[in-house]
Amino acid sequence: MSETEFTYKFNTLSHYLRSFAYKLTRDSHLAEDLFQDTALRAFNNQDKFVKSTNMKAWLSTIMKNTFINNFRRKQRWSKVIIQTDENYLMENESKAVWNKGEEKVSGEALEQLVNDLDEGMRVPFLMMLQGFKYHEIADRMELPLGTIKSRIFMARRQLKEQIKKLYRESASTEMAA
Repeated sequence: MSETEFTYKFNTLSHYLRSFAYKLTRDSHLAEDLFQDTALRAFNNQDKFVKSTNMKAWLSTIMKNTFINNFRRKQRWSKVIIQTDENYLMENESKAVWNKGEEKVSGEALEQLVNDLDEGMRVPFLMMLQGFKYHEIADRMELPLGTIKSRIFMARRQLKEQIKKLYRESASTEMAA
């Protein structure tokens, strides 16, 4: 399908998409943002649209998935930081439990555990912590995306095991004292 045909079909469905966006968000400003995000994704991925398929359904799916992803992102970042002397972290519906974990594993010990990782896992893990997306890490390291995901997963798992081990050793020395 040519870009002109795609644009024409998109424009004929734009009224429907705006209505659908409003139905999902119940806010005109958020609906406009969702419509624009959908349009951006649709035009960036128009090469993936198969001409014989239903464009209305394809665009609706993009919009619904974008809405769900945005909702999940907001849920993850719905924490409020209140600046006080001790900088408490509050959550909307807090499920956090105070456990003195940060006292058991110091920053230096954690940094040492990360530095002890095999270089193949350490480099992608540190890049991920710096905010790089998986595909950006894969591009920079010239490795397949699956390899990067696997290495970061293994680094997390190894760090978790090492922290548990460190915590158990710390707890056993406290009990002995």
